[in-house]
Amino acid sequence: MKKLFFLLRNNAVLFAGFLAIIFLFSACKKTVDTVHQPVAGLMAFNLIPDKASVGVAISNQSLTNSPLLYTSYTGGYLGVYGGNRDVTTYDFNSRTTLATTSQLFADSTNYSVFAVGANGSYRNLVVKDNLDSLSSSTGEAFVRYVNAIADSTKQPLVTISSNGTDVFNNNAPFATVSDFKGITPGDVSVKVINESAINSSRTITLEQGKIYTILLVGLPDQADSSKAVQIKFIQNGTISTTP
Repeated sequence: MKKLFFLLRNNAVLFAGFLAIIFLFSACKKTVDTVHQPVAGLMAFNLIPDKASVGVAISNQSLTNSPLLYTSYTGGYLGVYGGNRDVTTYDFNSRTTLATTSQLFADSTNYSVFAVGANGSYRNLVVKDNLDSLSSSTGEAFVRYVNAIADSTKQPLVTISSNGTDVFNNNAPFATVSDFKGITPGDVSVKVINESAINSSRTITLEQGKIYTILLVGLPDQADSSKAVQIKFIQNGTISTTP
């Protein structure tokens, strides 16, 4: 009987220990599950005409494994940890830093960084993309523009219109990033003009409920067509129709 009691007692101790381990594991798991790491979204663009490949780093960690070619972008918003972070753009081939900008990234918020400039003078334009403020109930598309035409002495007139109605019609200094504005979907006329040095136009087609950024890029009076003033655009996303 003593032997049986001893075995039962030890089994009880083991079982109690097992329950304690389960309890501790559950408590630890619960604690881990409730810890939230703030994460923001970042879309990056290379709009530097004399840099064929640009890298982007967030607090010394590469945002992408491959370089951004001129006029290309990350293709979507990539996750970055929230908080105050350094955004650094660099020449992917030489690893030379082009520009560094400090930015406070808020949780669950989207941002864009545009690498702009030319001829040794570069900067990062980091902007908050207020996508959550846009509503699908209007039946519109939404559009903004960035003036990355690298000539600080000229302020071209930017006109973006739909069905003859101007949504944008203003002079835009170099490195201007506009807010998003609603526009009637369909064919949209885009023009950027400043005397004879800058004179470019294009018609693009925008879809209802989608969000776009128009890229005004290049160098004025540029013989190389690949670096001349161009009008390009990308889609940032689509407004959800569900709450």
